[in-house]
Amino acid sequence: MSDPISFDDFMKVDIRAGTIIAVEEFPQARKPAWKLTVDFGPEIGVKRSSAQITVHYGKEDLLGRQVLGVVNFPPRQIGPFLSEVLVLGVYDDAGAVVVICPERAVPNGSRMC
Repeated sequence: MSDPISFDDFMKVDIRAGTIIAVEEFPQARKPAWKLTVDFGPEIGVKRSSAQITVHYGKEDLLGRQVLGVVNFPPRQIGPFLSEVLVLGVYDDAGAVVVICPERAVPNGSRMC
């Protein structure tokens, strides 16, 4: 189990819904990954992310899909690519990532509560 955090600490993590609007290959990544462009609505804007989700998702599976992402981490350089948000997922039994998505369509930029 992880160390406990306060509710105030949790509320500092800004998790928003966004729609994937572009998916590109990322051959320079150490582990197979996609370069994602995600629209998080007018307040946050369009951001890019590298995501190791190639086991379960092809380009056609991702385009137009809503995802949840942490939008207030600092950008992270991943090889030649600057990842601006962290798209959230969980590991399946085989260790592959399954993306966390809203059950129903929500406005881009909606904050997780």
